[in-house]
Formats: sequence, C-alpha cells, structure tokens
Amino acid sequence: MALYIDPPTWPGHGRLWSHLVSDVSYTELHAFADHLGVPRRAFERDHYDIPAQRYADVVAGALEVGSREVVRLLHASGLRRRKRAGGQPSGPLSS
Repeated sequence: MALYIDPPTWPGHGRLWSHLVSDVSYTELHAFADHLGVPRRAFERDHYDIPAQRYADVVAGALEVGSREVVRLLHASGLRRRKRAGGQPSGPLSS
C-alpha cells in the first residue's frame, strides 16, 4: 500500500504540476488527499493534480517516482482510467 508522486514537470494554467496516485485504491488516494487538504476538484480520472508549490507537502507522505512509473503503477494496479471520446473517463468508478 503506497502513494506515489512524480516531479512537477507538467505545465498547465501557468504552473507546473505533479500527479499523485495510489497503487491500491481510490479510497486510499482520496483519504490521503483529504488529510493534506487537497480539494476533490484536483482529482482527474485516476490521479490528483498537485501544483509545484504543494509538492513538498505531498512528497513527505508519498514516494517520488518518474512519470512513466506513475503510469506503470496505475496500469499494474488496475486503477488506470483513460479518457473516452467526448472527454469522459472509462473504467471503474472513482470512489
């Protein structure tokens, strides 16, 4: 049971972002995010988008891995949810 975060290298909205994922469940992921005060609106399909300025807070409780490892972990856990046509996620529910 672990949480993983990649370095803040993804640009968007004038910031750099990281991705926070669980290798076990969305429940674990949501509980960790709630504990840190990360708003639920930061959850996107199968991960939380974390701005670079919050990275130090999050990495204190998560393992830092590369971006490719984040994707590999999501696939291996069965928690990966890709966008479908029209922008809707596919796969299991997020709770």
